[in-house]
Amino acid sequence: MTSEHGALIEEATKKSGLVWVNGLAMWHAWIDGAMYVLCGGPVEQPVPAGLADGATASVTVRSKDKGGRLVSWQGRAELLAPAGEPWSAAVAELRTKRLNLADADTVAERWARECSLFRLVPDGDPAEHPAAMPAGSGAAVPPPTTATTRLPMPAGLPRLLARRKAKR
Repeated sequence: MTSEHGALIEEATKKSGLVWVNGLAMWHAWIDGAMYVLCGGPVEQPVPAGLADGATASVTVRSKDKGGRLVSWQGRAELLAPAGEPWSAAVAELRTKRLNLADADTVAERWARECSLFRLVPDGDPAEHPAAMPAGSGAAVPPPTTATTRLPMPAGLPRLLARRKAKR
């Protein structure tokens, strides 16, 4: 990976409060050249499909100011064991990023019991970046539906509206 791409991935991921991992929106923390994602358990964000120890994950980062897709990169996932040095450092940072914690004092113990902490390290040049974006929007095609947005006006509506205007 070029140093320019590495810097883009790091800065964009650091500044964005939300990323998509394998298509699922997630909050995260960037620490020492890697992205940390806490997931699983009954209260935290779900584990994205295909995210496992040793697997490759697709990460899409949005621009903080415009909100559009800025960079997409592949990362190697590593599942961290609870209570290790990397795990403790990541939990300390993630605790500050997690909004609305009801159990802020004991959250580390709960996360160790119920959740999985993944470390994603960028692997190779990004697939999409400002100089190489796809031409399409990336939006999914809407499913076919019989729903309509506008129906013919009911026959009695003009008379009803005319009576309301006359009473004013």
